[in-house]
Amino acid sequence: MGRTRSWLVTGVLAGVVTAGLGACAGDSSPTSTTDGPPTTEVLAGQTITVYSGRNEALVGPLFAQFTRDTGIKVETRFADSAAFAAQIAEEGANSPADIFFSQDAGALGALAKRKLLTPLPKDALDAVNAKYRGDDGTWIGTSGRARVIVSSDSLPPASIPKSVFELTDAKWKGKIGISTNNASFQSFVTAMRVTAGEERTKEWLKGLKANEPVIFPSNAPVVKAVNDGQIHLGLVNHYYLFEVGKEIGADKLHVRNNFLGNGDPGALVNVAGVAIPKASKHQAAAAAFVRYLVSEPGQRYFAEKTSEYPLIMGVSAFPGLPALAEIDGPDIDLSDLDTLEVTLGMLRDAGLL
Repeated sequence: MGRTRSWLVTGVLAGVVTAGLGACAGDSSPTSTTDGPPTTEVLAGQTITVYSGRNEALVGPLFAQFTRDTGIKVETRFADSAAFAAQIAEEGANSPADIFFSQDAGALGALAKRKLLTPLPKDALDAVNAKYRGDDGTWIGTSGRARVIVSSDSLPPASIPKSVFELTDAKWKGKIGISTNNASFQSFVTAMRVTAGEERTKEWLKGLKANEPVIFPSNAPVVKAVNDGQIHLGLVNHYYLFEVGKEIGADKLHVRNNFLGNGDPGALVNVAGVAIPKASKHQAAAAAFVRYLVSEPGQRYFAEKTSEYPLIMGVSAFPGLPALAEIDGPDIDLSDLDTLEVTLGMLRDAGLL
């Protein structure tokens, strides 16, 4: 990805959709999503183009569910979130994207900073806590994911690091798994830069590199490697434990999530999120999609199917997870995760990317 990576249904649902979807169908005005809504019947049959930085296997069924419930069709393109953010910027007013569904807040913040996004409907924004949406109202979190240290059940609980800064201890040499090309890992490092400072982050990356971590192409293999005894610890998002458990069987899982605290950057709660590019030619239908993701059916999907944290009141998290409010992560405005290019440079300089 070279240059681009360096830049960065009835019933309840019918009420949700018709409660306010935007202005007239096809209206491309940047403010159209805040006006009176057309009916569901008017929007049914329209097609929106979604640029998704989220994995097709995870969210493809959700898109199909949305179409079944609303009649709005979805054409999808799947790629890296940072790459899509760069593509939307390059396409400008000619972008075919009606929705940008990002894996993390950083890519959304980068587009918001460039004034390339449309303000979202107020009721959709109000459904989610202010800490999980953009300050300018142009993007909104759709599900939460907490960073954790996964560890082998063979390790005594007292031996598990209480901070990511402990991972530079020589006793963990060759025993740590990470996925440095993953957007969530990069956002975590960005959060460390913002909260702990660039010098401390550089030193941590240098120390981590010296400990010869095993670098994997994605997060699920990290969990599997811990489970198989190849490594002892891994840095991932919390839901990968459950994803691997579903794949291999819970009875074969010998790994646990360790949630950090005390403001540690390793306890970052990031969000997947959604925005409507200004170039969208189907703003009302795009607003319907945004509303759906933060409606009860959409939030139940994230909680039950992907084991992520729902972000609206009234939808329970996946069983066994600590309450989102109990996770004591770094005090950070998620919009500040938009400086991805600086993080990528640091990872390259440290030899981790």
